[in-house]
Amino acid sequence: MARAIWSGVLSFGLVSVPVELYTATEAHGPVFHQFEKGTADRVRYQRVNERTEDEVEYSDIVKGADIGGGDYVQLDQDELDSVAPGQSRLMDIHTFVDLDEIDPLYFNKAYFLGPGGEETGKLYALLREAMEKSGKAAIASFVMRGKEYLAAVRADDDLLVLETLFFADEVRDPHEQITNLPGRVKLSRPELSMARQLIEAMSGVWRPADYRDTYTDRVNKLIDAKKNKKEFQLAKEAPAATNVVDLAEALRSSVDAAKNGSGGKKPAGKASAKKPDRKKAGSGKTARKGSGRRPAA
Repeated sequence: MARAIWSGVLSFGLVSVPVELYTATEAHGPVFHQFEKGTADRVRYQRVNERTEDEVEYSDIVKGADIGGGDYVQLDQDELDSVAPGQSRLMDIHTFVDLDEIDPLYFNKAYFLGPGGEETGKLYALLREAMEKSGKAAIASFVMRGKEYLAAVRADDDLLVLETLFFADEVRDPHEQITNLPGRVKLSRPELSMARQLIEAMSGVWRPADYRDTYTDRVNKLIDAKKNKKEFQLAKEAPAATNVVDLAEALRSSVDAAKNGSGGKKPAGKASAKKPDRKKAGSGKTARKGSGRRPAA
């Protein structure tokens, strides 16, 4: 069984539901170590005292906040936890919102939120089923590992799913980042019509299990080829940008190909009507739509 990475109470008005947080996703790529090029010598990172050059144990490390003039205020983890809401064990629900109101740009990472014990099952089920009936997501905040998180908690079948959110001041203003966004562009009616036809022809049902990380597959094949001293296949170059002069013809050919089943990039694996295993594919039950609002700068 997986171990919870955080435990505490989810505060729902005057009701406190003991909960535990579990990692919902996992990395599947090959594990790489670092070597000095041309040698078999591993490169390792160490925590070293810059004055004595001695290695320092992790348990002996505290954090220091720069207060200027080369001076620092040092804080250990117990001191940081002492000022955290609920001593780092409170997940406080602030409000309930429609999930569609949350711009997907704000979503960060998904976790499973389980009950904090057998005896708390009824409280957990009450909150889960009430949220499912209402179609609302709970906006909550909590502290974990020395950092405060904003989160959206939603019902998904028999469990609650927590997704951490970026705070508004963590999301950049796109117009400050991108200076060459096109304004109003003159588009012909046939071009716009064919572009919409292409989108429609390539539309389908969202099935997470239909997709896989093909780059990792190719990296694993590369590792296997080098291990066995064999040749490996190079990837194709990315296509060149479509010339605007040829745009209409490119759209027309794309629509024809998509309708004939040869256009669009087919995902790896076979589509299945069977509900995907969350562990392998993610739940994907609730569609998240952006509100179209721009985040605050």
